[in-house]
Amino acid sequence: MTKTSNEILALARAELAPTGVLRAAINLSNFLLVTGKSPQGDPEGVSPDMASAVAERLGVPLKLIAFDNPGALADAATQGVWDIGNIGAVGQRAKTIVFTAAYAEIEATYLVPAGSPLLRIEDVDREGVRIAVAARSAYGLWLSDNIRHAQLITANGLSGSFELFVDQGLDALSGLRPRLADDLKKLPGARILDGQFTAVQQAIGTLPDRPNGAAFLHSFVEEAKASGLVENLCKKYGVFGQLTVASMV
Repeated sequence: MTKTSNEILALARAELAPTGVLRAAINLSNFLLVTGKSPQGDPEGVSPDMASAVAERLGVPLKLIAFDNPGALADAATQGVWDIGNIGAVGQRAKTIVFTAAYAEIEATYLVPAGSPLLRIEDVDREGVRIAVAARSAYGLWLSDNIRHAQLITANGLSGSFELFVDQGLDALSGLRPRLADDLKKLPGARILDGQFTAVQQAIGTLPDRPNGAAFLHSFVEEAKASGLVENLCKKYGVFGQLTVASMV
């Protein structure tokens, strides 16, 4: 027998908010998705507002669970501390998290120092090239799976990778294009390479044993893109153009 919309919603609610509250994990290090804090100290931005919209649709209260970086958020997937996680969807994380399609994308590329012979994205993956990368970032995980010849040098956090790039005189700094644009201002003569080596897919994830919840989240994200919710949130927080609304699936 085909389930009614109310029955589908009830099943999703039972799986996604088993405690009666939707516990949403938020990655604080993504400066495009978390752009500030409320007077109460809660994170504000596109990501928290997307979580709020999910909770509203489910008809349950929302509790934001903040993590300093995406690696810590992903690690907590097996610890029972969150119900949904707003995080970049990459293959390594899919082992413990079921993701929706992306609701937004961010280009990842390289910054190179003044006088660098590296002119194109394809030039970077060569023997002897050293790339600074923020450990366990979504684009860093992509690089670890796809770089074949260059050497990845990791640091904690975005600021750490920039400092590593400068202090050790590395050949390229990997990162999200909007952040690299800020870093560029500190380095006279440096350049950001055209194009992208990947686009970080910002999505909503849940646990593998919640199939009804996962199906609900998939439908929610597609509706959020089609209705203009994602675009409106990007405009609300001043990140439209830096964040790109992902295509429908």
